[in-house]
Amino acid sequence: MVKAVGGKVLEYTGKVQPQLGERGANGHLLYPYLPNPELVEAVNLAIYLERPLLLKGEPGCGKTQLASAVAYELGLNLEAWYVKSTSRGRDGLYNYDAVGRLRDAQLAASGRLRAEQIQRIDDPTTYIRWGPVGRAFQQENRTVVLIDEIDKADIDFPNDLLLELDERRFIIEETGQEIEAKAAPIVLITSNDEKDLSDAFLRRCLFHYVEFPSRERLIQIVNALFPTSPQALVDKTIVRFLLLREEMRKDKGEAGKKVSTSELIDWFRVLRRYPQDEALAKLDGKIPYAGVLLKSWDDHIRYLRQSRGRE
Repeated sequence: MVKAVGGKVLEYTGKVQPQLGERGANGHLLYPYLPNPELVEAVNLAIYLERPLLLKGEPGCGKTQLASAVAYELGLNLEAWYVKSTSRGRDGLYNYDAVGRLRDAQLAASGRLRAEQIQRIDDPTTYIRWGPVGRAFQQENRTVVLIDEIDKADIDFPNDLLLELDERRFIIEETGQEIEAKAAPIVLITSNDEKDLSDAFLRRCLFHYVEFPSRERLIQIVNALFPTSPQALVDKTIVRFLLLREEMRKDKGEAGKKVSTSELIDWFRVLRRYPQDEALAKLDGKIPYAGVLLKSWDDHIRYLRQSRGRE
C-alpha cells in the first residue's frame, strides 16, 4: 500500500528505533517512538495517497514526535513548522525581505556597494527566505513536513494553505514564479482542538486520533527510554500514574486535562535517580514530586483533598 519513489519503497513500520544517545542531523537527541498498529497504518495511508495526516489527541501523547520517528526510519529530511498565534499561511512557504532590499537600494544609490552587489538587487529571488514547506517543495526526494499545533493560529490560517496542500504548488507574489513540489512531501499536522478546522481543510486531510497508550504500551515506552531500570520500579510507577490519571478522569471528565505520557517520562526520570528501595518507598506515600505531574493549582488542591480523604 506504499508508493515507490526513485526505486525506494516508503513504508513506515515503527520498528526502526534510534540508539540511546543518538543525535539527528540537527544535533538534537533522538528518542524511541512506539506507535500502535493503527497509527502506523494511518501514516502509510498518508504516504500512499499523498495526503496530509491530521493528528489529534491529548496534549503530551506523542503527536509531534511522530514526525521525527517517520523521518528517522525512512531516512528522509524533516522540516518542522511550529505554528504560533501570529503565524500566517505564507510563513511556511517563504518570506520576502523587502526591508533588506530597500536598505541595499539605498546603499547602492549612495555608491557604497560593489558592482556585483548592485546586480544582486535587481534579482528579487535574492531576498526570498524559504519556509519549511517551501524548502520541502524544492527537494528532489520526499521530505517529512511537520505542521505543529495548526489550531494555535488564526481561524483562517488553515484555509490559506488549501492550494499548497492539495495541489502542492504556490506562487511567489513578488516575482510571479510558481513553485511546484518536485516530490510530494509527507505532511503530518497536529492539533489540540483549540479551534475548529474548516470542512474544506479537513476534506484534504486524512485523520487519526492518537489514543492514550495502554498499560502494556506505557511499560514498553518506559523500558525503551530507560532500558537499565528495575522492572519493579517501572511497573509500580505506571500503576501509580494510571491511578492518578483515572482519578483525574473521574473529576474532570474525558475532556479535562489529565497527566500525559510526556509527564510520565519526566516523573520516572526523577524517580530513577534514587536506589530502587528508596524510589519504591516514595511511591507508597503521597505522590512524590507532584509538580512534575500536576500542572494547575486546581489539580493540586483536588489531589490534596483526595489524599486527606484516604488518611
